Amino acid sequence: MSEHDTPSDEALVDFVYHEARLLDEKRYEEWSALFTEDGVYWIPLEHDQPDPEHHTSLVYDDRLLMQVRIGRMNSPRAFSLRPTVRGHHLLAQPRIERRDPEAGEYVLRTDFHYTEARGDEVLRYAATAYHHLSADGGELRMRMKRVNLLNCDANHPAVQLYL
Repeated sequence: MSEHDTPSDEALVDFVYHEARLLDEKRYEEWSALFTEDGVYWIPLEHDQPDPEHHTSLVYDDRLLMQVRIGRMNSPRAFSLRPTVRGHHLLAQPRIERRDPEAGEYVLRTDFHYTEARGDEVLRYAATAYHHLSADGGELRMRMKRVNLLNCDANHPAVQLYL
């Protein structure tokens, strides 16, 4: 990767803010396009869970499962999403945890609060997101978004939207 393809710190941070805004605005197709072809979205079930493949997770979606979930969220026949479910992210400043410009790989950590509302029902989550980004040809894409819920091991209602 050449020097001019290396994303600036500002571009990396802006990516995280843009990703959250797409979710809040229910622009799910644009959001899923931010992922690499082998990208995954993961919410571990346990603190410090080492991997999603040998342990149960709250959510572990590859691109195919993302498309299925997005299709359901956009369907007028998804009665569990009625009345309309809305989500809102309140992000702390994203921090660059790791950068490897030679490999075009970056990891950002963002603490956040997420609120989900449906009619009179309101759910709140405190979490930390880890965005594993790759830069190819100057374009940033997500290889993985890991969301560590503060209370991941508590009983949760069904996760309706992406956090």
